[in-house]
Amino acid sequence: MLRVLVYAFVFVVIFPYSPGSDSAVFQGVSIFIGILFSLGSSSAVANAVAGLVITYMRPFKVGDRVKISEITGDIIEKSFLVTRIKTVKNEIITLPNASVLSSHTMNYSTVQENSGVILHTTITIGYNEPWRNVHEALIQAAHNTSGILHDPKPFVLQKSLDDFYIAYEINGYTRDVHYMDFIYSDLHTNIQDVFAEKNIEIMSPHYRSLRDGDSTTIPIQDIDSGDGHHKKKS
Repeated sequence: MLRVLVYAFVFVVIFPYSPGSDSAVFQGVSIFIGILFSLGSSSAVANAVAGLVITYMRPFKVGDRVKISEITGDIIEKSFLVTRIKTVKNEIITLPNASVLSSHTMNYSTVQENSGVILHTTITIGYNEPWRNVHEALIQAAHNTSGILHDPKPFVLQKSLDDFYIAYEINGYTRDVHYMDFIYSDLHTNIQDVFAEKNIEIMSPHYRSLRDGDSTTIPIQDIDSGDGHHKKKS
């Protein structure tokens, strides 16, 4: 950046001493080239200025796991004009720095070094199930998940009391931010297993059925006895 500024300053200083610089033709050509450069490089200049701002803001560094707008991945390159991200699907996405600067940026790597990043997922359970049982099952599923810390402890929030169910959110801390997708998948698998063991139905989004004594929607292999009609999602 310093080199570019020096070259630009030198060019401005020596321009009046160039042969024919005082002629009308030379001046007209100079103005024409200046207009073309201004119109054609407006986005490049915007990206360069944004790159300068990002350099001094330091919102991320190479190797950090970030989410920029709707794109989640690892920073693999920071240049004067663009930022490159490698997504969890091994896609290389190039973002103009102006776009990065105008978007919100979440840096997961900076938080993991301290208390850790909180992973969270929401399920809905009917009112017939005591909330204490649901809390216990969710926390057990979190403890069974590799990558979720036991300290700080996982915790449960009741997000809403809806017409047909209660929305529970399980929250757990992790420092393995580069494996968040795998941790989420493992957590969802453990939630299904624990809830099946405890005979708790996951009402998501919700079910409409006539409760006439038939079996629940828990898989038949996960319950001791009972045979009935399958529920239909509404």
